[in-house]
Amino acid sequence: MDLERAINNNPIKRDSWKTVLTLAYQSLGVVYGDLSTSPLYVYKSTFAEDIQHSETNEEIYGVLSFVFWTLTLIPLVKYVFIVLRADDNGEGGTFALYSLLCRHARVGFIPNCQLADEELSDYTKDGSWSNDKGVKGSRLKSTLEKFRVLQRVLLVLALIGTCMVIGDGVLTPAISVYSAVSGLELSMSRELHQYIQLPVTCAILVFLFALQHYGTHKVGFLFAPIVVTWLVCISAIGLYNIVQWNPHVYQALSPYYMYKFLKKTQTKGWMSLGGMLLCITGSEAMFADLGHFSQLSIMIAFTFLVYPSLILAYMGQAAYLSKHHIIESDYRIGFYVSVPVAIRWPVLGIAILAAVVGSQAIITGTFSIIKQCSSLGCFPKVKIVHTSSKIHGQIYIPEINWVLMLLCLAVTVGFRNTKHMGNAAGLAVITVMLVTTCLMSLVIVLCWHKNVLLAICFILFFGSIEALYFSASLIKFLEGAWVPVALSFIFLILMYIWHYGTLKKYEFDVQNKVSINWLLALGPSLGLARVRGIGVLHTELVSGIPAIFSHFVTNLPAFHQVLVFLCIKSVPVPYVRPDERFLIGRVGPKEYRIYRCIARYGYRDVHMDDIEFEKDIICSIAEFIRSGKPECNTEIEETGDSERMTVVGTISSNLEGIKMCEEDADFSLSDTVGTSELREIQSPEGLRKRVRFLVPESPCIDMEAQEELQELVEAREAGMAFILGQSYVRAKTGSSCMKRIVINYGYEFLRRNSRGPTYALNIPRASTLEVGMVYYV
Repeated sequence: MDLERAINNNPIKRDSWKTVLTLAYQSLGVVYGDLSTSPLYVYKSTFAEDIQHSETNEEIYGVLSFVFWTLTLIPLVKYVFIVLRADDNGEGGTFALYSLLCRHARVGFIPNCQLADEELSDYTKDGSWSNDKGVKGSRLKSTLEKFRVLQRVLLVLALIGTCMVIGDGVLTPAISVYSAVSGLELSMSRELHQYIQLPVTCAILVFLFALQHYGTHKVGFLFAPIVVTWLVCISAIGLYNIVQWNPHVYQALSPYYMYKFLKKTQTKGWMSLGGMLLCITGSEAMFADLGHFSQLSIMIAFTFLVYPSLILAYMGQAAYLSKHHIIESDYRIGFYVSVPVAIRWPVLGIAILAAVVGSQAIITGTFSIIKQCSSLGCFPKVKIVHTSSKIHGQIYIPEINWVLMLLCLAVTVGFRNTKHMGNAAGLAVITVMLVTTCLMSLVIVLCWHKNVLLAICFILFFGSIEALYFSASLIKFLEGAWVPVALSFIFLILMYIWHYGTLKKYEFDVQNKVSINWLLALGPSLGLARVRGIGVLHTELVSGIPAIFSHFVTNLPAFHQVLVFLCIKSVPVPYVRPDERFLIGRVGPKEYRIYRCIARYGYRDVHMDDIEFEKDIICSIAEFIRSGKPECNTEIEETGDSERMTVVGTISSNLEGIKMCEEDADFSLSDTVGTSELREIQSPEGLRKRVRFLVPESPCIDMEAQEELQELVEAREAGMAFILGQSYVRAKTGSSCMKRIVINYGYEFLRRNSRGPTYALNIPRASTLEVGMVYYV
């Protein structure tokens, strides 16, 4: 299954302009759908109530100047030329920055991290501008590593940015589709329009979310042409309005008009900044979707098409409005007023399609960021469906999809106007940008090893601009801006409870794990009847014997002849190469036939299905037995336990290693692949399924290893059983009231309603055994 490496194994060919231009074209349909539809509602939201359009045109010129410089400084200068360079092995977004920081300073909260993880190939590749690590940022790094409270602040900051992205996933579809459908108001009476717009908007939203399970790849070829058509349409209309109504509107691009605007409008002008802010909605997608494309392709698409098209569109609207001061109050100052009457219906259709495309992009982005949070232990486990066998980022999460749909419909029905939706969306967007600016300033020092003054200049310049917009959005708290705050607060509490409970549960596992002396005292048979088969016991521990195993053997008199302690863990990198997937080691002496298998995944990796995963577990253990030479030492300092572990790849990556063939009992040997260069280790006849290891001729395998492989073959043929812990988490006696509420009710509710381990979703129930245990944390 190559899905997990479809993107990572196919790096962008920087010397191929055909590849770059193709990616730039494709990025239009994925990245810029939201940003390109902002002209639908920017002017309408800005002039909603705070300011009025007067005969002097100072207001409209001032708004145009603000829009122009905001688009230039934030998306173009900040994101395209600076932030896009802070990629995490090609990946972008809030969690990518946090992951990058966690690898350059020990500020992460992933509990089961190991020193061996730092030897991963992608762990040190961060695209730094400088190799001079010197002492720059060493004081900042030591301060962050010393104070636990600063680490928590950093985590909460990353979670706030993530929660606001989720809130944006609720608000963007609502305001985009509602604004696009609002074009109907110019083609029908007011009485009819008020009964048509809301039902049509809700119907389109339901249709949009209902299509999510098909995946964006089904209609991917339609997305880019729709956005290109929309961009050409709005730029052509803008150019027509400039030539037709006011060729001198370009003068409003001077920053002087911003000063005149604020001087005349004062407090009301400052409050209207929340509407102007909407011109950069979707800018964060350029960074968040970096993993699908490349820095150069996104830069080309924005610089040479999206940016000039948007500037022409806003200039065209301003030119039209500068000569039309008397506009019916019912229509206010919207996009469709400036569209020539003859083409309003076609433009309406294109606008609705573009709004759907933009909404699709933010919904998919919401799915991706929830997957990242879940992988790093900051969100309950959810069902993740990969809708494309080639593009790893195209996923579908059923539970989240329907929650987003209900919230989106609630916002649409509850507000019924772009003013309140715009206030809500604006606050969500600017909060994410502020978080990115803060994290980016740390990246400049800790990862790029630049001077602290450069980071201070970065955060002061861009942070002051964004803080101005943030204050203007926050002042509209009671007029819609409370929605993203409420949504983010709910998701933040949910995520922090899950993270806190997971951390405490892991600490309980570490404190109560069984010593190796206890295992040695049981002898090779563990004091039990060892029956044929392989028992795979899932645990979060990367060292030691989990307490749940002692609980199991205490209550049952038998266990499998081969025991595997399986730990599936996430590491703070986007991808783990297949040839570095597994860490394999022994627990106890060889004759005990107990192994530890640690499967490592990045936060954007695709977990394998159960069949491939089972084969990879067995083959990785077999390759470990054949090699017989551990490569790395993973030592857990808290306990003193030490286990020698070997890095082993998946079947697909280890072409010269052991292969496994599974056949029916009557399968003819002549039907298999040639074995001229391979030796066979087979199981005895008479079992229900034949399993064979195809072993390379050299180096030679000693008899002891051959016997161990033979026993592994017999156990595999007898079948595999998965032992999953069914934990019941409770707060310790004497814990504070808040902790009891969080653990006994909050975390326990989330645990009961979350998914189990990913690999266990498709395992037959007959092969699964759940062992219950109470955790007092």
